[in-house]
Amino acid sequence: MSDSPLPLASALHAPVLQWYADNARTLPWREPDAGAWAVMVSEFMLQQTPVARVLPAYRVWMERWPKPADLAAEAPGEAVRAWDRLGYPRRALRLHAAAKAIVDEHGGVVPDSHAALLALPGVGTYTAAAIASFAYGQRHAVVDTNVRRVFARALNGSAQPSISPTAADQRLATAALPEDESTAARWAVATMELGALVCTARTPRCAQCPIQSRCAWVLAGSPPYSGPPRKGQTYEGTDRQVRGRLLAVLRAAPGPVPKSDLDPCWPDPQQRERALDGLVADGLVTPLPHSRYRFPL
Repeated sequence: MSDSPLPLASALHAPVLQWYADNARTLPWREPDAGAWAVMVSEFMLQQTPVARVLPAYRVWMERWPKPADLAAEAPGEAVRAWDRLGYPRRALRLHAAAKAIVDEHGGVVPDSHAALLALPGVGTYTAAAIASFAYGQRHAVVDTNVRRVFARALNGSAQPSISPTAADQRLATAALPEDESTAARWAVATMELGALVCTARTPRCAQCPIQSRCAWVLAGSPPYSGPPRKGQTYEGTDRQVRGRLLAVLRAAPGPVPKSDLDPCWPDPQQRERALDGLVADGLVTPLPHSRYRFPL
């Protein structure tokens, strides 16, 4: 890579932005009138979850809770129930807590300040930048796995980015931003979309890439990945799977569930008890007298 990625990145702006204009998926949170709450809900749901799984849950969620105040007025357990099978259900509790903070501290309006967004429960560096950029058109480096992969290949000439995000990734993405604020906001979502649809992890579609002729990785002959092994996540047989089954039983019940109804969902009692204890510790399930459990109120 050159000492500064900016001259290389500036040559990528126009083709990537044009590609996005021609190929971007039509998604409800990208509609012009979607609003910041729609963007925020989508960003919480899309963490480690593909778009195809998010869309049905997102539509149900936004129909039920079109504004932060609508969600804040409900019990947090209702957010967990509505999260359905999206996975990582603590995100639902954090989104509910963020909605309450938005109502209590910002008059029910998702703040447009990056610092105020960062102060909301469950909102980290990536999510704050994404909301500020996608909802409010601000200039921020929005760095997810897709963006990291695009820049690793196009600017660094590497087959894959580092396994975990680094400060160097953030600096690279910041240096690559267009100077104009609205253009930078479009660039942020365009590079993310390019990584999701074309510059994919396993089978990049280089022939369809608008920057193939400028990509440092392609120009280097597309060398294979040579870093530490990248282990895929497993699900079958894990505590995550057990937690999911326990939550499914609770979702299907209109009220508190006796433990005798939870026991059949997993054959290993030790793992089942560990998973149930973890749900209680995470605030996703509330224990009641007489060995009953319910979602938090």
